[in-house]
Amino acid sequence: MYRFLLTPRWWGIHAFVVLAIPFCVFMGSWQLGRFEDRVETHQAAEEKPEPGKQAAVPLDELLPVDKETSGRPATATGRYAEQFVVPERKVDGKRGSYVLTLLRTDGGKALPVVRGWLPAGAKVPAAPSGEVTVTGALQASENPGTDGVHASGGLPEGQLGMISAASLVNLVPYDVYDAWITLTDSDPGLLPVPAVAPQGSGLDLKAFQNLGYTGEWFVFAGFVLFMWFRLMRREAEAARDLALGIAPDEAERPVGVGANSGSGSGSGSGSGSGS
Repeated sequence: MYRFLLTPRWWGIHAFVVLAIPFCVFMGSWQLGRFEDRVETHQAAEEKPEPGKQAAVPLDELLPVDKETSGRPATATGRYAEQFVVPERKVDGKRGSYVLTLLRTDGGKALPVVRGWLPAGAKVPAAPSGEVTVTGALQASENPGTDGVHASGGLPEGQLGMISAASLVNLVPYDVYDAWITLTDSDPGLLPVPAVAPQGSGLDLKAFQNLGYTGEWFVFAGFVLFMWFRLMRREAEAARDLALGIAPDEAERPVGVGANSGSGSGSGSGSGSGS
């Protein structure tokens, strides 16, 4: 009855099932691992002291920016140079702009410094002159997926859509650090911009998306197995009916349909002959 399982058609179905189920299990396990990594990162962050409460250290000691150094207080010394406005940024639910000024350090490289936030339409205050030492929370360069980033371009001169070395390298004639800081104490007329947690850390929406994808992949694996079993049962039943001499159309025809049709046609012909 089950010899059909050895036909070429069914060998192809077997091969698909054998490949699909491990693939679904692997992808589900990978997504579960991503979720567990985020949980561990969140727990580790809660056990450590807040980055803002740690002692400030020179900028170069914290580079490159990663999950461990993001948010740590960093210090740098230099002179303020070009200044930009980063529009469409929110602080405390209010829309406005970041004031970003490049700090030319002694090494020649420039550090993007967000001196603070000001409401839309407000006048941008000038940066302090002379040599200054700044202290602020270290942040990784933004990317098109960062909240608030204006990645489509087309901004007026003097405005910047994304705080990153990649977006600044074509605007200034010197190298720029692949990081930026937001001042702990903003300049007069500006509100401090709070530091944000690094991407990929904490129990955010993306973390629970990973958990949802885990369930989907395991459901797919179960569905593949279910469909294989269902197809096998259907074909086994068809083979059994064929062995018993029951044609597929006869097996599906309601009981008594053939007899009624025969008797109806017989009576009809009888009537005809009688007439």
